[in-house]
Amino acid sequence: MLNTRYINESENCCNGYEERLWKRPPSITSIRMRLQFFAESSGGDKTEKATPKKREDARKKGQVLQSKDISNAVVLTAIFLAIKVMGRYLYGEISSFFVYVFENYPALLEDTSINSISVIYKDVLFLFLKVAGPLLAIGLVLGVIVSAMQVGSVFTLETLKPQFNKINPLNGFKRIFSIKSVAELFKSLAKVAVIGYIAYTGIVAELYNFAKLMHMDVMSIAAYIGDTSINVALRICIALIILGVIDYAYQWWQYEKDLKMTKHEVKEEYKQTEGNPEIKQKIKQKQREISMRRMMNDIPQADVVITNPTHFAVAIKYDIKVAPAPVVIAKGQDFIALRIKEIAKENKVEVVENKPLARTLFSTVEIGESIPPDLFQAVAEILAFVYSLKGRTG
Repeated sequence: MLNTRYINESENCCNGYEERLWKRPPSITSIRMRLQFFAESSGGDKTEKATPKKREDARKKGQVLQSKDISNAVVLTAIFLAIKVMGRYLYGEISSFFVYVFENYPALLEDTSINSISVIYKDVLFLFLKVAGPLLAIGLVLGVIVSAMQVGSVFTLETLKPQFNKINPLNGFKRIFSIKSVAELFKSLAKVAVIGYIAYTGIVAELYNFAKLMHMDVMSIAAYIGDTSINVALRICIALIILGVIDYAYQWWQYEKDLKMTKHEVKEEYKQTEGNPEIKQKIKQKQREISMRRMMNDIPQADVVITNPTHFAVAIKYDIKVAPAPVVIAKGQDFIALRIKEIAKENKVEVVENKPLARTLFSTVEIGESIPPDLFQAVAEILAFVYSLKGRTG
């Protein structure tokens, strides 16, 4: 009986301990691991400015900074100014054409042959070219110039490729209810409000003159209405240019925002363009090792090694068949200098201590270069000393 009670109490105690283990909150290490996994899996916020490569790729895809509002406003302003300047010319061409029509077309209209119809067609086409041609040319040239000033020279066929994601209704709803769509709606309402206000104030300002039209002839009335309409249109165009400048600033902000990159994207692009930093570092290290090995192999051919004696060592070789002046074939500092002296002693190359000369040669002459003329005398004395020790003549 006692044993059974002891066993039951032990089981209850174990069950409670297991339950506490199960309900124990996760450790800080596991939370950190999960957060790191989440951070790696997510793309991160786009906080970095676009790189030149990202901008170039965007231009190739047709993604450029451009405000259509400012282009349209400039073109409209130029056309209305041209109409105001060319008013007499346009009036003369149109009026003379109507006189010609009333004088000659009744006879032509009686003849329904192809010749009479072709004459009418040519006359109308010729009038259109004389009247509308200059205006269309001005609009076309200015449109191209303004677009080129904003975009530059871009030719791409990427925008003509079919994009099936634009057919997706879900993406369509997202575009309709996006911030960009709301901004476009606000711009449209602002343009309508500005145009309506300017047109209204322009008409109200001329209400007093409208009463005078009853005492004017038809030609004067037409001239007044045309001049007033063009003036109001020009004021509207100037307001549209101001709105276009504001729209350009907004398009620039939106363009820069769309091109922003995450830090991960910047790193990946750097790896693609410049190469993996770790691999580049290993390549440079390998190149340094090869250069060091080649330099150490050249030390036995040196005539003398000039030392500091502990900090610098410079190996010099003089061969008049190779170069007219002595050449530095190896140099090093601290540990490398010590290694140069060891190799020199192993190969019975003379080691001469000259502190200022060793320091000067190390700081001013690179490996493979000849010594400068101002050091000829000092190096020649050392070479003469070395040659005398070897029983040679310089």
